[in-house]
Amino acid sequence: MATRSTRFRVGDHVSWNSEAGRVSGFIRKKISAPIKFKGYTVHASTQAPQYLIESDRTDHLAMHKGSALRMIRGAQPSKLLRGGAGKSEH
Repeated sequence: MATRSTRFRVGDHVSWNSEAGRVSGFIRKKISAPIKFKGYTVHASTQAPQYLIESDRTDHLAMHKGSALRMIRGAQPSKLLRGGAGKSEH
């Protein structure tokens, strides 16, 4: 699990626990100020940023604190730059 000093960047491939089990995705945006997201206020700041993440398997967007995220080693962030987040086509 990430420590408080861990900083993530846009394009990082990360995973987190959800009700459905372990999920992975790419960070789309770093949030460093309070915003509304899916009807909730995200209490992000420069000292405690949160991250907008797009799931690898769906178009679902999630918002998480860095402490909830784990870096996935060997990921290819270039997929993010090509417009896809590594989603398979079904």
